[in-house]
Amino acid sequence: MLNVDVIGNKKRKRCGRVFRFKNFGEPGYPVMFTGPFRENVNALLEYANLESNLGMGMPMWSFQLEVHHHPPLHIFLFVIEEPIEASLNRHCKHCQYVGWGHHFICNKKYHFVLPSKEALATCSSCEGCCDAIATMNNNNNNNNNNGKSKLIELQGHMMHGVFHSNGFGHLLCVNGLETGSNLAGNQIMDFWNRLCIGLQARKVSLNDTAQKRGMELRLINGIAYSEPWFGRWGYKFGRGSFGVTQSMYQKAIEAIRSMPLYLLIHHIGANNFNHHEVPVIFSRYQTLSGQSLVTLGDLFRYMLELKSRLPRETRVIGNNNYTCSYNNTSSTSASALVESNNNCRWSPKRIEMATRVIVEALKRTEFRWISRQEVRDAARAYIGDTGLLDFVLKSLGNHVVGNYLVRRSLNPVTKVLEYCLEDISNHVYHNCNEGSLAINNSNSNNNNKIKDKYKISRAQLMKDMLYLYKYILIDPKPMMGLEFLSAIPLAARIILDTKFLVKDYSGEVPTFGVELGSDGKLNLYCTILLRNNSCIDEEFLSKAMPPYECITLGSNATINELKLEVERNFREIYWGLRGFVVESIGNFSANNIISNNGKDMVLGLIEVMGGKIVLEGWIGEIIGMMNNNMMIGQMCENDPKNGIVECTCGTKEDDGERLVCCDICETWQHTRCVRIPNDEEIPHIFLCKRCEQEIVMFPSLP
Repeated sequence: MLNVDVIGNKKRKRCGRVFRFKNFGEPGYPVMFTGPFRENVNALLEYANLESNLGMGMPMWSFQLEVHHHPPLHIFLFVIEEPIEASLNRHCKHCQYVGWGHHFICNKKYHFVLPSKEALATCSSCEGCCDAIATMNNNNNNNNNNGKSKLIELQGHMMHGVFHSNGFGHLLCVNGLETGSNLAGNQIMDFWNRLCIGLQARKVSLNDTAQKRGMELRLINGIAYSEPWFGRWGYKFGRGSFGVTQSMYQKAIEAIRSMPLYLLIHHIGANNFNHHEVPVIFSRYQTLSGQSLVTLGDLFRYMLELKSRLPRETRVIGNNNYTCSYNNTSSTSASALVESNNNCRWSPKRIEMATRVIVEALKRTEFRWISRQEVRDAARAYIGDTGLLDFVLKSLGNHVVGNYLVRRSLNPVTKVLEYCLEDISNHVYHNCNEGSLAINNSNSNNNNKIKDKYKISRAQLMKDMLYLYKYILIDPKPMMGLEFLSAIPLAARIILDTKFLVKDYSGEVPTFGVELGSDGKLNLYCTILLRNNSCIDEEFLSKAMPPYECITLGSNATINELKLEVERNFREIYWGLRGFVVESIGNFSANNIISNNGKDMVLGLIEVMGGKIVLEGWIGEIIGMMNNNMMIGQMCENDPKNGIVECTCGTKEDDGERLVCCDICETWQHTRCVRIPNDEEIPHIFLCKRCEQEIVMFPSLP
């Protein structure tokens, strides 16, 4: 990323402590995080370098992180505080897309950025980074888009995450080694996960659009591991686009994962269509694995695990130690069958004869799958010893004989063993150009055995995976009698439509509303509920309850002190609650509090309330500042100006997909659902089906 000689860099005179990247964010490094989210952020920033140009609207801090000591490698973490007044758009589109549109707008956002090389290319040192970017932008225009806002608007950072001041956040991007970063994707995610845990974030969302050579990784990893790549860090289904639910998502993954390889091979081999490479790829990794790969999920999982073990630019030999040996001639196969069974009572010559007869019988089937009984019956015309035939049939499964691979599989429908012969002579090369499958023949003078080593490279593996991705998952060619293949891309489409993932870092809401700290302080978990008035409708009130906040008071605190502290906390967090006034607590009315002058003890109140503290109130000052056209809904992240979404797929809120608006009813629908291709422009005039039907039914004028 950025190599910085800290000692030799004279310009950075105020360079503070250098932190280890791999430990940053752990408890006590650099600080013990013991409070709620906002307090933890402030505690962390006390150890940061405060950048200059604070008068430009967005304060910025930086941390210097050491990735390697030998050779020296340092990167920088920037933390930018974005107040609501400096935001170009008050509403957060990421909250809207993930389904958090009902959340109140917060007063501040905190951006955590590991910048890309391009973002820092305008400066010669870290200290000059912010000033240089700010100067560059100010020369172009005189608005508030200073260098700091420019930094958070740039794309392609190693990492960019943003938190709202209530602890909800979004991981906007992660870019690993393949984009030029010096950090792998899993290193960046470990770093981000430590930050979220340490700062005590509540929930964090992300938009999983990661790709590898044109393949969507959420589909590949979903099939292989039943979860996306980000699932390693606890990210799960958050919200699906186009009306996809969590149940639909799980069923789609299971449908593809459990697809039997035998079923695919059986029909593909029988129909002999253009995807002739598919059976070859299946057999290749079946042989490499050394174990049974039964389903499509088994195959993709093995391929991903093998890829992680393969060196990047060198060819290796398959299996766990990258080596597989096969018997390439009938005589060698016979010897191997004898050696594999110490109690074998047949001579190698008889086993060789039976093997040859079985292979010839399979050749006559023209490479179709036939049952074990059919193979046995055909061979009995030449071999009368049924025990010998049973032994060879049992031992030949997935073995190479000459130029053929004898495949054996259990039919998932009939539960009968079936055999098929596969000609691998056209797919085996005596070289390793671009990682092709190779068999190296080496003669042994001692035992005259020919050992074949099945080789594969990372490039060949990725090529095979791309082939399966395209012709099995995304675009299988239609064939007569193979209608079941069309179900695979439908299930894949459901998985691809699930991009928004969420991790819950906070867990459940505390069962009890009060905790007694070691310092004698009371930690109360409180939330607020807005009372009804002319500006607030009942639908809004049903959602207008923000998450619980930890309120710390003395053990002898009164209700008045609780009221003031709750007002202060919620005013500091939420933009729309700057004028919030507590009127009552729980089932205690305002009159009860006033009659006692608010001097009742909080502990006594907790006992009556059963540990649940909900403070009711109204918004005073902020309501007075609103004009008649301003709705209370503008306090929420969901922008009411976006209009009404009512799509035929069932979507009722903006999910980030391309939409088109009906020119009559002004409702929004997905362009995909109304059959407008993504590569086509949205028409200037569009009518939804409902409005079209109403126009058709409208009586014509005389």
